[in-house]
Amino acid sequence: MPYESILVETSDAVATVTVNRPEKLNALNATVRRELVEALDGLAADDDIRAVLLIGAGDKAFVAGADVAEFAARTPLEQRDVIAGRRVYDAAAAFPKPLIAVIRGYCLGGGCELALACDLRVAGRSARFGQPEIRLGLVPGGGGTQRLARLVGYGQALRLAVTGDFIDAEDAYRIGLVEFLVDDDRAYETAREIARRMTRWSPVALRLAKEAVQAALETPLSAGLRLERELFLTAFASEDGREGVRAFMEKREPRFTGR
Repeated sequence: MPYESILVETSDAVATVTVNRPEKLNALNATVRRELVEALDGLAADDDIRAVLLIGAGDKAFVAGADVAEFAARTPLEQRDVIAGRRVYDAAAAFPKPLIAVIRGYCLGGGCELALACDLRVAGRSARFGQPEIRLGLVPGGGGTQRLARLVGYGQALRLAVTGDFIDAEDAYRIGLVEFLVDDDRAYETAREIARRMTRWSPVALRLAKEAVQAALETPLSAGLRLERELFLTAFASEDGREGVRAFMEKREPRFTGR
């Protein structure tokens, strides 16, 4: 379907979703947020798509943050109503397939929070990260304290939340905010290669593996291990699980169907 502020392209079981507001450094306004949620919902339901890349148009920004001009005139009650519904960060975090952020240039505030909601992050060396809400007398509201602390630890998350400082791609890679650091002109192709490696495998196993690892962030170890065992048995009982075992025994490539 056509969108106003994003682009969606598909190739070889991988979809690329581009935030397409380069003149605004791809800032998140209501239209972008709504369209991203709609696109992710559609891709989740598309059995031909097995992984998704999320990128910002141009080379200056992944997403430079929220569109401050849009919310500047809201009352506190109006703002509460806006964030009470299903948010783009939640849609990204709950997306059942691998979701990879491709980051070049500014990745700040809501943009950093959007990247945090993805499964993996590939950063070009031009990337700059930060949670600058403190500069406006605000605090992060889309995961920039909670998801960030779980990813990089308490001290580094607090450092970003209370200083408002930006960090470069090298520092982000050092503290674990991004998993891959490459030259800018390799960022997209690196992410596509990672996605292509994922799409070789069973969609059932990909979904269950993601569910299991995400649970590790929110459950005690004993409960997580119980869930892991159940998810293993679910995969074992699937057609893909049976096919994978047969293919191994027969020394051939498996033919996964997603069932």
